[in-house]
Amino acid sequence: MAVTSEAAVGFRSERGPVLISVMLSTGLVAIDSTVLATAVPSIVGELGGFHQFPWLFSAYLLGQAVTTPIYAKLSDVFGRKPILLLGIGLFLLGSILCAAAWNMLALIVFRAVQGLGAGAVQPTAMTIVGDVYTVAERARVQGYLASVWAISSVVGPMLGGAFSQLGIWRGVFLINIPLCLLAGWMFNRHFHETVERRHRSVDSLGALLLALAMTALVLGVLGGGQSWPWSSAPSVAAFTGGAVLLVAFVLVERRAAEPILPLWVFSRRLLCATTIVGFGVGAILMGLTSYVPTFLEGSLGVEPIVAGLALAALTIGWPATAAVAGRFYLRWGFKWTAAVGVTLVIVGAAALVGTVGRPNVAVVAVACLVMGGGMGLLAVPTLIAAQASVQWEQRGVVTGNNMFARSLGSAIGVAVFGAIANSIFGAGDIHAVGPAAIQAGSAAVFTGVLVVAVVTAVAVIAMPRTPVAAAAGQ
Repeated sequence: MAVTSEAAVGFRSERGPVLISVMLSTGLVAIDSTVLATAVPSIVGELGGFHQFPWLFSAYLLGQAVTTPIYAKLSDVFGRKPILLLGIGLFLLGSILCAAAWNMLALIVFRAVQGLGAGAVQPTAMTIVGDVYTVAERARVQGYLASVWAISSVVGPMLGGAFSQLGIWRGVFLINIPLCLLAGWMFNRHFHETVERRHRSVDSLGALLLALAMTALVLGVLGGGQSWPWSSAPSVAAFTGGAVLLVAFVLVERRAAEPILPLWVFSRRLLCATTIVGFGVGAILMGLTSYVPTFLEGSLGVEPIVAGLALAALTIGWPATAAVAGRFYLRWGFKWTAAVGVTLVIVGAAALVGTVGRPNVAVVAVACLVMGGGMGLLAVPTLIAAQASVQWEQRGVVTGNNMFARSLGSAIGVAVFGAIANSIFGAGDIHAVGPAAIQAGSAAVFTGVLVVAVVTAVAVIAMPRTPVAAAAGQ
């Protein structure tokens, strides 16, 4: 019988050092995703290139998204440990290079190197959780990991603001050095796995085609409407080239002995549904984090810290429900737990749409809290259901595919919601646009979030009712 007590899962348990290692690795990605935003003014002030700074985020997201499924497959072939250590090493190298950047273009390139490391760290860490803990224990562990994101959402901007105010923005990247070294040392010392030593071919051509196809498509999504018009030659070339490369990739995968992204991932009903859910989670999260502060600051004139605190309710609700999601899905099943979660997300999104005409910080905070709670009950059961449906040698691919879908949802969410908002905001900054335009643009974005939540609900309904009791016995 699987041990599911708190002591068996916490820091003092036999697996405690592994849990701490996973949290440290997750913290690398979590802090890096929040610490940079508040330091951008100082970075631009020293390096210049104001019109290029959005690519500090896009290059990182691109590097992370296109490599996630590749690392995931490699972790199934060679084991989790070497891939995770490789990811930490690349993240460390990228951080050092970013701290030494001499202009904006160099910093953008080095951010992409960081993204290459993050593409290995996050999905591999999540896969290790699936290897080490039972289904009944995993949701509690997800609570620990969600707390890392919650803490990072508060600590990250504060650190970035402090470094920026002190005039030492390079410290934003230098703080990653001790974290990387500690995480790498902890994993190397405490995580041990047994990998079957047999000859397994690596689908190098498939990996190359997938990376090129995803680079072209994600680049088209991130650049369209921002760096170039949607109908321009660069946009058409990116989408056309990506589509052609994607077709070539599918043809190669059908013949590969060890496909880098097996096509069965998209033919199984459960995996297909959970992939769509992951995409929806990424898009919803990006819509909220990008436009809730803009809505409050532009329509009410509140200080950024007040708008940030309202959004922080999202990161309070998520870990709170993620920590107890296991109790629900063991009783109700994965599908119905996710159904409750997506219902809360829809209710919260509808509340945001309804409050746009009468802006109120407290109402927005409550709506974010409800949506955060829903996301915890939605994201955790669907990921664990996907992991529980396969064996060890397939778990990396399944986890990576879910993480990739979430990253792709974030990328497309940035592009689509940005295009919607900018078509209403027009030119000018948040203060020049005016409250009426801010409210109209925010209403359009929040309506888009609501639509995505409804589509995600359809995917949840399409999930088969998986036997949780059998999965818990793994």
